[in-house]
Amino acid sequence: MGAGPIDAAFKAVASLVKTKSRLLRFNVSSITGGTDAQGEVTVRLEEDGHVVTGQGADPDIITASVKAYLNALNRLEYLKHNTPKAVAQPMCE
Repeated sequence: MGAGPIDAAFKAVASLVKTKSRLLRFNVSSITGGTDAQGEVTVRLEEDGHVVTGQGADPDIITASVKAYLNALNRLEYLKHNTPKAVAQPMCE
């Protein structure tokens, strides 16, 4: 369920992977011309202070959108597990 097919697809993926990410940006552009044009989707997601961009391309804009969303979610997962934790600095007296 969603406000449209892309929203419904994003909600389905988010439910499956249990993400709490927030969509900051969604952009669609055409890579090729014609009636069978390849569409490129770029999304920007934020979660726990990490901001990532994902991209996907496909002639079907819904498929391109899901590819971009999954690409961004994978980048978020990578950052969550590979970003060094802040080290507490000793206080000066």
